[in-house]
Amino acid sequence: MALLRAFYKYLKKRRSIAARFRLLTEVGKKLIPQYRFSWPYLDWWNDKPFNSYLQRFNELHHFNTDRKYMLYQLLRLIDDIPGDTVECGSLEGAGSYLIHLMNDQSPQHERWHHVFDSFEGLSAPGEGDGKHWEQGDLSVSMGQVRKNMDNFDRYTLYQGWIPSRFAEVQDKRIAFVHIDVDLYQPTRDAIEFFYPKMSEGGVILCDDYGSSLCPGATRAIDEYLADKTEKMLYMTCGSGFLIKGRQTALQLA
Repeated sequence: MALLRAFYKYLKKRRSIAARFRLLTEVGKKLIPQYRFSWPYLDWWNDKPFNSYLQRFNELHHFNTDRKYMLYQLLRLIDDIPGDTVECGSLEGAGSYLIHLMNDQSPQHERWHHVFDSFEGLSAPGEGDGKHWEQGDLSVSMGQVRKNMDNFDRYTLYQGWIPSRFAEVQDKRIAFVHIDVDLYQPTRDAIEFFYPKMSEGGVILCDDYGSSLCPGATRAIDEYLADKTEKMLYMTCGSGFLIKGRQTALQLA
């Protein structure tokens, strides 16, 4: 603690962000050599409406704010795409809140938002899901999600293990799907069901794609898309997305 206090006093003497950032990166290299810092000059950090949304869920300084911002930006792509929106894996409802917020700004389509979750946390991880997750992790009650969504009314919560209730939206046309279920099998079930229902130009976002904590989710997506023209586009925040009907070039060999 004494070392941390001394470091803090030293840091306070560096008035410019650039000087503080250089010092921070030097310390970071010692603690986590493989970590890659980003420049702290990002306009989206000052996006007041988006920051208000983050504050609603106490996520202003959370590690996943960049993922939430990319969710927000990708939702802008479907403004003229017909169809409903879907989230598989809601946690406390922050993603669904943002999706519904954007749906309300595109009234020409009168979208309905569909939320699928066990509300009992994760199912048992399989052999290919790594060692990070355990059954029951990330459990949030349906009541809590409903409370967080109390500003909205054009949505349905479907409680049950994926894909047990997917059949209830069998006849729906879909413009956007957010898959955030961390594990191989529910990720595979989600993309298998919703990919054929996507409108041309619709977006599938997998929150866990490219995260080393969720190797099963990445494998599930890649396996399903192996014979498809669309491939997932990695995002630097540790997620991936595709646009239905948009052929994607292969990655560098």
